[in-house]
Amino acid sequence: MKLLRYGEKGSEKPGLLDDDNQVRDLSGHVPDIAANVLAPESLAKLATIDPRSLPVVAGQPRIGPCVGQVGKFICIGLNYADHAAESNMEVPKEPIIFNKWTSAICGPNDDIQIPRGSLKTDWEVELGVVIGKGGRYIDEANALEHVAGYCVINDVSEREWQLERGGTWDKGKGFDTFGPLGPWLVTKDEIPDPHALHLWLEVDGHRYQDGNTRTLIFSVPQLIAYLSRCMSLQPGDVISTGTPPGVGLGIKPDPVFLRPGQTMRLGIEGLGEQRQVTVQAD
Repeated sequence: MKLLRYGEKGSEKPGLLDDDNQVRDLSGHVPDIAANVLAPESLAKLATIDPRSLPVVAGQPRIGPCVGQVGKFICIGLNYADHAAESNMEVPKEPIIFNKWTSAICGPNDDIQIPRGSLKTDWEVELGVVIGKGGRYIDEANALEHVAGYCVINDVSEREWQLERGGTWDKGKGFDTFGPLGPWLVTKDEIPDPHALHLWLEVDGHRYQDGNTRTLIFSVPQLIAYLSRCMSLQPGDVISTGTPPGVGLGIKPDPVFLRPGQTMRLGIEGLGEQRQVTVQAD
């Protein structure tokens, strides 16, 4: 299934994308695509619904973030060896963990706000993993049983605040609109191997990132098992698994960063595409 949330910001309704790419309304069956709705038994129940029995959503509604009420937005840094090299950083021996604030979450096609005074706002296409079954001390062998599905994430990053202002990476990663999720949450049954997905990103038609999840340093099961040793994972938590090379920071000889009025397009095989316009934050 391709599950989604549609409607105005803060008032999104649950939906489903059918085989004809029509949005169908799920609000008669579930309150939101969030929390325990993502549990295996709930997803199995949703899978029995004939999409043709659901009302078609008229027009072209705004598509919201594909997961609501996110509890934790956990990110992994330098999880592609070639991205670590372009960033002039060592390949990590253990996963690098940082967070995005949930206030950073926005829809896949919402405007991206460049923070006041920022000259180093950057892009990062990433595979998102959405937890459906919670747990602690999860075995790597069973880790994928805890996955509800996958989505596209743009890990937008302000490099000065991330790297030059002291402290943790979180400061440069959590600005408002720096966490577009979606367009849909694709349930794991549709993605037999999350480690064989092409992912890409373009700015104003120029392709900067063109990678594949097969080159992840730490796999999805490894990440889930590792994170569950640091914290309990809960339904609706989102894990952003890292970005392949081609970020603006790594461009030689001179880095390239975003400015207002540009258009980003990005996508992952089987998971859909995002499109965002950059604007100056008020």
